[in-house]
Amino acid sequence: MWNRALIVLLLVLNVGVAAWWATRVPPPAPAAPAAPIGVARLQLVGEPGAAPPVPSAAPASPIAPAAASVSTGSTGATPAPDATGAAASRCYRYGPFADAAAAAAARARLQPLVQRARASVEPTAAAGSGWRVVLPPLPSLVDAQATAQRLAQEGFDDFLIVREGSEANAIALGRYGREDAARRRAQSLVDAGFAARAEPLGQGAPGHWLDVEPGPAFDAARARAAAGAAVRDADCSALR
Repeated sequence: MWNRALIVLLLVLNVGVAAWWATRVPPPAPAAPAAPIGVARLQLVGEPGAAPPVPSAAPASPIAPAAASVSTGSTGATPAPDATGAAASRCYRYGPFADAAAAAAARARLQPLVQRARASVEPTAAAGSGWRVVLPPLPSLVDAQATAQRLAQEGFDDFLIVREGSEANAIALGRYGREDAARRRAQSLVDAGFAARAEPLGQGAPGHWLDVEPGPAFDAARARAAAGAAVRDADCSALR
């Protein structure tokens, strides 16, 4: 009997729950939070009332930079070409002059054409004595032999190690009848990294020389005429 009454009670409860679920009113949807004043509410694409998507604007064409203006003037002087038409890029030695006064006069005449000038006094060769090219004495015979090996490796020949006397461990690099030939030989050695020098074999009277570095208005022919002396290449590093 109690079992039957419990079953009836459960049936009544189930029927009541079903009736309540069927007749209940759903709660209202929560209101969207108010947006700040002046700020539009974000809407999803496809949401009722949303504006259609706006196509993106085509990228703007890059603006070409304005062409740089070309100045026809110049604020700095450009080295003038020498007699061969090339810009002066080397230094020159004029001389020998008879005395210091002659060298000073030549320097004054060359002044408008050069940036720097340096006077020096060196011995000249006695008439008919010739010239020689030499590497000054090295600290030891071992050093001299090592330098001789380097000379051979660089392709130089006609050299001899001096083993006795005041020039022991020097290296003789040839004798020449003309100064220009001796100086060309010495310069080729200097360019290869050897401290060679050209010297007269029999010293005559001291000669006065003038080394110059070309300026913007330099012209080789005009400079030689102004100096009134022979000219050859000089070492620019001695002028700086």
